[in-house]
Amino acid sequence: MADRAETLVRDEARAVDATSAWADSRPRPAIHVAAAARPPLPRRVLGPAPGQLALPFASLPALAMEVDWKDRPRLWGHAYHPMCSYLASFPAALAHAFVARYTRPGDVVLDPFSGRGTTPLQACAEARVGVGNDLNPLAYVLTAAKVEPPSGRELEARLASLRIDWSFEAPGWLDLAARVAAGDPALAPAAGSAGGPGHASEIVPVEVALAFHPGTLAQVLFARARLRLDDPADRFLAAALVGILHGKRPGYLSELMPNTFSMAPRYVRDFAARTGFAAAERDLFVLLAAKLRRLARDGRPGAPGIALLGDARDAGARARAALCERALPDRARLVLTSPPYLRVLKYGYYNWLRTWFLGFSAAGIDATLDDAHRREPYLVFLREVLAGLRPTLADDAVVALVLGDVEAERGRPAADGLTIGLADEVWAGAARPEGYLLAGVVGDEVAASRKMTKLWGGEAGRATSLDRILVLAPTEVGRRRAIAGAALPVDWRWPPRR
Repeated sequence: MADRAETLVRDEARAVDATSAWADSRPRPAIHVAAAARPPLPRRVLGPAPGQLALPFASLPALAMEVDWKDRPRLWGHAYHPMCSYLASFPAALAHAFVARYTRPGDVVLDPFSGRGTTPLQACAEARVGVGNDLNPLAYVLTAAKVEPPSGRELEARLASLRIDWSFEAPGWLDLAARVAAGDPALAPAAGSAGGPGHASEIVPVEVALAFHPGTLAQVLFARARLRLDDPADRFLAAALVGILHGKRPGYLSELMPNTFSMAPRYVRDFAARTGFAAAERDLFVLLAAKLRRLARDGRPGAPGIALLGDARDAGARARAALCERALPDRARLVLTSPPYLRVLKYGYYNWLRTWFLGFSAAGIDATLDDAHRREPYLVFLREVLAGLRPTLADDAVVALVLGDVEAERGRPAADGLTIGLADEVWAGAARPEGYLLAGVVGDEVAASRKMTKLWGGEAGRATSLDRILVLAPTEVGRRRAIAGAALPVDWRWPPRR
């Protein structure tokens, strides 16, 4: 998906070392993904539905929706949205445009590829039930922090408790950090272990030591050991901290890297040696408190949501079970999601410092996400996702998939020099065979500087400046609602009137 919110800096992007074999600490046991058995999909050959265009012989019909989200400020929406940058996220304003048009308070809004939680958070902020699912544990932590947040008092109490513990234990942590920074073979406690500096079990990667001042590193190691991701207050603090781990301004704990992605470990070592980089000392508690004040600007979202960790192909069944467990409506009235471009980027690799802090393996995340598919397996994958969503959709549900077009695949131009329309192919190869009906496509021009330009991996696939939103429905009632709702006006005042 196009990275609309954060732009990769060209010079820094060159620093990414795709051949590095670096791997961080073992996966944290607090989060588990249970694999679900999936029977093979039945082979179905469907003719065009009544009133639908036969593909691929004709272009998809346009849906008459104004792309009014493009006129909003970049940070429009709830204050939790920019908690942590995340590659390939779409803006909160786009989520609002669909939530406002196609749902009412109390409706369920589902995103099976939730990323940093933009869709479920915006739904919760507008008194809907936002449900977000992702297979990436970093994405799960960010989504859960936003849609299942603690109260302000709980956060204040937990932060005060951590400050007190730090005041007693600081000498031991400072000594440990000094030894790590000096290159001694010093071990640190595991993430979430609650261990002190004397209960060490993991080697601190040299790139981590290079990124932080020794005084800051001591606080980072302390916070990493103390924050438990199964506790809502700790999880919120951890999510806020990964949002300020690195960036090019004084509000970040390290200025070695941009806030959008982690530079390759090998490049970090080379850059530090070449430039004599010395990190400035930053107080973790001061910067975290400032971050929490910014996040608290809008209060907690108007309704609680649900965060799920797992495969998108069975997200529908797990979402429905979680909704039933909470005595909530168990059918989604809107699905708004941006399926990832497979072979575009490594979500673990580009976030290795954040995943290290949370206790996850960057290499393990990338192996789990399995981004090695080409177009045909990608379409099979999306077909399985759409098939799994069917039982969870309300009769009049609307499904919106934010996709992007491609000018080349595997380094070769598309047939006849034409653009590969991913929306067309997803419709013909995934949605239509599963019985979905087509409402239309919304075109959304995106500035080239905000696009992720590496599609289908290092073999030079190239994304165009056009994202297209494929709008589907499981029934004719939903299709008509999608078409009629496209023309509805949207109230863009924020925060919304009560």
